[in-house]
Amino acid sequence: MKAYQELTKEELLTLKAELNAAYEDAKGKGLKLDMSRGKPAVNQLDMTMDFLDVVNSQSAMKAEDGMDVRNYGGLDGIPEAKKLMADILEVKPENVIVCGNASLTIMYDTVSRAMTHGILGNTPWCKLDHVKFLCPVPGYDRHFGITEHFGIEMINVPMTPEGPDMDLVEKLVSEDPAIKGIWCVPKYSNPQGYTYSDETVRRFAALTPAAPDFRIFWDNAYAIHHLYDDRQDQLLEILSECEKAGHPDMVFEFCSTSKVSFAGSGIAAIASSKANLDDMRKSMTIQTIGYDKINQLRHVRYFKDINGIREHMKKHAAIMRPKFEAVLKVLDEELGGLGIGSWTKPNGGYFISFDAMDGCAKAIRKAGGCSILPAGVFAVQGEFLPGSTVSVIDKDAHELARGLVHYSSAELEQIKGCNSGEIANILGHKNFDEVIHRDDLVIL
Repeated sequence: MKAYQELTKEELLTLKAELNAAYEDAKGKGLKLDMSRGKPAVNQLDMTMDFLDVVNSQSAMKAEDGMDVRNYGGLDGIPEAKKLMADILEVKPENVIVCGNASLTIMYDTVSRAMTHGILGNTPWCKLDHVKFLCPVPGYDRHFGITEHFGIEMINVPMTPEGPDMDLVEKLVSEDPAIKGIWCVPKYSNPQGYTYSDETVRRFAALTPAAPDFRIFWDNAYAIHHLYDDRQDQLLEILSECEKAGHPDMVFEFCSTSKVSFAGSGIAAIASSKANLDDMRKSMTIQTIGYDKINQLRHVRYFKDINGIREHMKKHAAIMRPKFEAVLKVLDEELGGLGIGSWTKPNGGYFISFDAMDGCAKAIRKAGGCSILPAGVFAVQGEFLPGSTVSVIDKDAHELARGLVHYSSAELEQIKGCNSGEIANILGHKNFDEVIHRDDLVIL
């Protein structure tokens, strides 16, 4: 079929009538799809059930250094877990601390420490007049939620297939000492599936920030999440690049096994320079006596080493790959060549990103009379109670609609991105499936 821009007015009107009829037919089916992003499927969780059997009441409960994992101690994590996470990130074990189950918690704590105690002797951010973060867009909503939670001003930086717009990053970071960090998902990025080029990584490592406590928050969540054996993106290792550039302390790197073992029962780690880790330990020794070493031991005994992890990830890929290919097949067959949108074709991760023409999101919602569900909410701004009138905005902060919200801002923070069926488990109650019902929504 010809591109829409090449059709005559009569052809467009005929096509519109056909598509409207097909759309009404689809609406009439009453389909309910779980659109929660980045959430492992049940069969992905089921294939790891024997993971729960490797440590039991009959197991030897000592790490390789003799530490009893049932007891206190071991702030950095057991040695074999440090090595496993280091191998995932392609760094040295001495540059790694293994923490709890979620890398998001480590990121939150890292920002929180910088706010209250500063970084490497620099002024705590809470005592400064302005604190800013660079945020590649589109990006990960939970990153933005952390910075918003601490009242940090967020500056949008456009994403490209090579990574963030580095000309803009270099300019902003070098000129403004209030800019203290940048969020990055450098491999199979959320939501576009891009991997930063070698040039982008080297330019990050060579940054000359105006702020001595500027840090790159390098969330390498999908380091090993490939879809294909023969087509895998490669990412330069950022810690060593920063060392080569003379900036060894400029990066905090994060990862976890949340989409490797169980989402919620994995292990997470931070990698950084000795100076940064020593600085962190000053607060960590007050915060905790040690993390869950039994779970760390369980991971090591199940996966054994990085090769075991890679073999396990092939099983995940076998489940994920057909889903990616099915979506891309439909997009290519139904929309290819029409000139009405573009989409990414990633080699790994959990996301395909579709970019429509300006105004399409508003038009679809207005025509379809759709309610807003938790799965469609990526961020919450401000404080409000149930029944309040709130604005609905897109990723570029353009207001699309206004409506009466069924949940408070605090409740919505907990259920955003989730399926409606999960609301009761998360909140302990469920009054509505919708965040805003279509009858209470006005398109602007």
